Amino acid sequence: MANTYTQIYIQIIFAVKGRQNLISKENREELHKFITGIVSNRNQKLFAVFAMPDHVHILVSISPVISISDLVRDIKAGSSKFINEKGWMNSKFNWQEGYGAFSYSKSSVDSVVKYILNQEEHHKKKTFKEEYLDFMEKFEIEYDSKYLFEWIEN
Repeated sequence: MANTYTQIYIQIIFAVKGRQNLISKENREELHKFITGIVSNRNQKLFAVFAMPDHVHILVSISPVISISDLVRDIKAGSSKFINEKGWMNSKFNWQEGYGAFSYSKSSVDSVVKYILNQEEHHKKKTFKEEYLDFMEKFEIEYDSKYLFEWIEN
C-alpha cells in the first residue's frame, strides 16, 4: 500500500491443546526456526519467539496487509502440521483454539523481548494460567472464564 506507514507491535500467546506439556526442550529450537520462517514468509518481522512445553510467546511487528488472526492461523496451522510430520508426539498434536494478542509501543519492545526470552525463569515463579490472567488484567480485557484456555491443574 503506497503511502501507508505503520508501527504495530503485537505479542501473541497461544497454548497446546489441553495445556499438555508436549513441546520438548530438544525440539524447541527447531520449532522456533519454523515459526520464524512462517512469520518471515508472510512478510512480517519477528522480534522474539519462545516455546514453553505448554504454550508459545511471539513478538512481531505486523503490517496492515495481514490481520492478526490470519497470521496466528498460519503460525498455528503450519507449526502443528510441522510437529505432526516430524513425529515428535505419539498422537496427533494440536494447538488449543484461540490466542491472546497484546499491543505494545516501540519503547516497550526491548523489555517484551527480554520477557519472552526469559520464559523458563519466569515460569519458576508463576504458572501459565497466572501469567495469562495477569495479561488479561493488565490490558483491561473483559473475558468470560469459560472461554479461556482449557486449564489443567497440576
